[in-house]
Amino acid sequence: MNITDFTMDFFSLKGQTALVTGGNSGLGRAFSLALAKAGADVFIPSLTDDDGTTKKLIEKEGCRMEFMQVDITEDGAAKRVVETCIETMGGLDIVVNSAGLNKVADFEEFDRNKWDPMIQVNLTASFEMSHEAAKTMIPKRRGKIINVCSVFSFQGGQGSPAYAASKHGVAGLTKAYCDDLASYNIQVNGIAPGYYATELTKETRNDPKTNQKVLDHTPANRWGEPVDLMGAVVFLASGASDYVNGHILSVDGGYLVR
Repeated sequence: MNITDFTMDFFSLKGQTALVTGGNSGLGRAFSLALAKAGADVFIPSLTDDDGTTKKLIEKEGCRMEFMQVDITEDGAAKRVVETCIETMGGLDIVVNSAGLNKVADFEEFDRNKWDPMIQVNLTASFEMSHEAAKTMIPKRRGKIINVCSVFSFQGGQGSPAYAASKHGVAGLTKAYCDDLASYNIQVNGIAPGYYATELTKETRNDPKTNQKVLDHTPANRWGEPVDLMGAVVFLASGASDYVNGHILSVDGGYLVR
């Protein structure tokens, strides 16, 4: 392919179907809407439904959205999700493993009751969804898998060892699956958000001391907004990133450099 062949159509997702776990809330909603704005239909498996906001946003872009209420940590859930997506949407081209869980506690109180659910949601469910999706992508020799990592994929996680461990694991899974699947023209990459202004971080942002601590560590001197992630997910889901594989793209306002 010649450089003159490149156009903005490389970023288009028209005619494609994206599966976004937890894609109707938090950062997941931003991922879902970004993919729809690029032209993709969206299938969202999630434990809880929203008030229809996500569906309205996606349909406003002229794209289709279907919702499946499911606990993705249950045995066999990933297989059911992928099969239902293909049956209802007609295919599967992109997977975004966005569903996540974070529990924080003092060292002495952080036991298996907090550890196990986080490993199951953040790491094991991402593995199982990727594994099932890849089975359908290999015969087509085409597909995109995007794992939501974190800046804590590279750092310790005071107060939440399971979060740090699971996100380190997701980064490792990303690289391992790149190694396994790249020869089938399947790209497996990760997005590592920094500190974002979402409902989950409301308590931290409302505390002047912890809020300033985050700002002091972030060269951009502000919290990320969900919109800051939308271009990254479109890039990694599109043909513009076909030679990007096994990469963890930090979208953190420079947090990791300080």
